[in-house]
Amino acid sequence: MSVDRNLYYIPASLSVDDIIHQAESDPDEVPWVRGVPVREQIHIEDYNPQWPVWFEQLKARVQQALGAAALHIEHVGSTAVEQLPAKPVIDMDVIVADPVDEAAYVPALEALGYRLEVREPSWYQHRMFRLEQPRVNLHIFGPECPEAVRHILFRNWLRQHPEDRERYAAIKYEAARGVDNAGDYNAKKNAVVKAIYDRMYRALGLVN
Repeated sequence: MSVDRNLYYIPASLSVDDIIHQAESDPDEVPWVRGVPVREQIHIEDYNPQWPVWFEQLKARVQQALGAAALHIEHVGSTAVEQLPAKPVIDMDVIVADPVDEAAYVPALEALGYRLEVREPSWYQHRMFRLEQPRVNLHIFGPECPEAVRHILFRNWLRQHPEDRERYAAIKYEAARGVDNAGDYNAKKNAVVKAIYDRMYRALGLVN
C-alpha cells in the first residue's frame, strides 16, 4: 500500500508501543468536573464545508486568548476530514506545556465561553472543554502526547483512504441509532475504529 509518510510524522521521543497501545484510565477516577453530562441525541450530518472555516476562526480566538501557552492547535476528529459525515461538533486539540498547570489556560478559555467538563489525570493528563455555539470539544494535552499524535495519524489516514472513510461513515450512522450519549455511540463504533487503526499501523510498518 502506498503511504505518504510525510503525513504520518511520529516524534522520536515516542516508541512504537506508545503509539499503538493506548493508556488505560483509572477506573476509579471520576472525570466529570460538573457531574455526568445530560444525555442528548446523537445526530450525524453530511460533511459541511463550513466546519474547517469555523475551526480556523475558533483557532484564531483560542490562540489569541492563550498566547504562548498554546504551543500547537490542531483540527481533529471527523469534522476535520473532507467528505466524512459527522456529529456537528468541532474537535480541537490544544497542546500546552503542562496540562496540570490549569491556571495557564483555564481562565482564558473560560473567558471565551468554554466550560471545563472533563479532567483525567490518569489518561495523559487530558482536559476537555465544551463550547455551545458553535459546538466544540476542546481537548488539552501535553507536548508529544501519544493520544494527540494518534488523532493526527487517524485524521490523515481517513483523508487519504476513501475506502476506510466510507467504512467509518457507515458505522457512524449505524452507531447513532437508538443512543443518547457519546459513550454508547463510541462503543458501537469501536470495532471498526480499531480495524482501521490496525490497517493504518500495518501500512506504516508499526506492526507486522
